[in-house]
Amino acid sequence: MALGSLRLPFPGGARTGTAAARARRRRRLRTLAFLSPWLVGIVLFFGYPLAATVYFSFTRYNLFTLEYVGWDNYAYLFDDGQAWTAMRNTLWLVAVLVPLRLLFGLGVAQLLTRIKAGGGVLRSIFYLPYLIPPVSATVAFVFLMNPGTGPFPTVLDKLGITLPDFFNEAAWAKPGLTLLGLWAVGDIMIIMLAALLNVPRSLYEAAAIDGAGAWSRFRHITLPTVSPVLAFCAVTGVIETLQYFTQAMVAGKVASGRADLPGTQYQPGYPGDSTLTFPQWLYDQGFRQFNMGYASVLALVMFAMAMVFTLFLLRQFKAFAGEEAS
Repeated sequence: MALGSLRLPFPGGARTGTAAARARRRRRLRTLAFLSPWLVGIVLFFGYPLAATVYFSFTRYNLFTLEYVGWDNYAYLFDDGQAWTAMRNTLWLVAVLVPLRLLFGLGVAQLLTRIKAGGGVLRSIFYLPYLIPPVSATVAFVFLMNPGTGPFPTVLDKLGITLPDFFNEAAWAKPGLTLLGLWAVGDIMIIMLAALLNVPRSLYEAAAIDGAGAWSRFRHITLPTVSPVLAFCAVTGVIETLQYFTQAMVAGKVASGRADLPGTQYQPGYPGDSTLTFPQWLYDQGFRQFNMGYASVLALVMFAMAMVFTLFLLRQFKAFAGEEAS
C-alpha cells in the first residue's frame, strides 16, 4: 500500500476537538453573559449583606465603634427573655395564621368558582381589603373591633354577644391579629382562584360518573392539582409571617393610645408583650438601642428559621405530590 493512500486521523481529529472545545467555551460565556445581571444582583444584595451580617454578629457595633467580642452576642441570646417571647409570638402566628389564611383563601376561592351571578363583584369585595395599606387597614380594624367605639361589638352586644377586647387583652391580641390577616386574605384568594379555574373539568365529570362524592373529588382531584400553588402560598406565607412587623406594631400603638407619639417613646408588645414579634425586637435592638452586633445575631436566627420552615414545607408537599402520583 502506498504511503500517500494512508490517512492520518489525528490532526483532523485534534482540530475537530479544538473547535468543539471553543464552541463549548463560547456557549458558557454566552450563558454567563445572560446570567450576569442575576449573579451581580445576588452577590451585591444577598451574598454581601449575609456575609456582613455574619461578621457583625461577632462584634459590638453601634454604627460608630467596632469591637470584636467573639461568641458573646450568641451567648447573650440565650439570656434574652424578650427575644424568646418575641420568638414564641412569631412562631404562634406561623403555626396559626398561615394555615388559617391558606384554608380561608382556598375556601373563598372554591366558593367563588361555584357562583355564577355576581362573581366578579364578590371577587372585588374579597380582594379590596388586601389593597388597603397595612397601616390604614390595621388602624381601621382596631377601631372596628374596639368594644367602646367599634360598630361590630356595639351591634353584637345588643344581640347578646360580647366580643373580647382583642387588642387590650394579652390573651386575645394574637387572635385579633389573626382575624386581621383573615380579613386581608385577598392575595391568597386570587392565586387559589386562578389555580382552581385551571383544574380540568373533565376530571370532575369522570369522577362524578364513577360515583365520587364532593369530598372525594376535592381530596383526589382538587388538592393534588393545586398542591404546587398551595406550596407556594405556604412558603411565602411563612416567610412573610416571620417578618411580621407593621400590623403588630400599629395595633399595639393604637390600642395603647400612643399612636401619635414618636416611636422612641413606645415599647413594642402592648398589651403585655403579646404583640411583640421577632422583627420588632430585632428593630428595637438595631435601630433604637444601636446594638447592631446583637441585631445581626437576631437576623441570622430569623434567616435560619425561614430556611428550616421552607425546606420542611417543600419536603412535605413533595411527599404529598409523590403519594398522589403513585
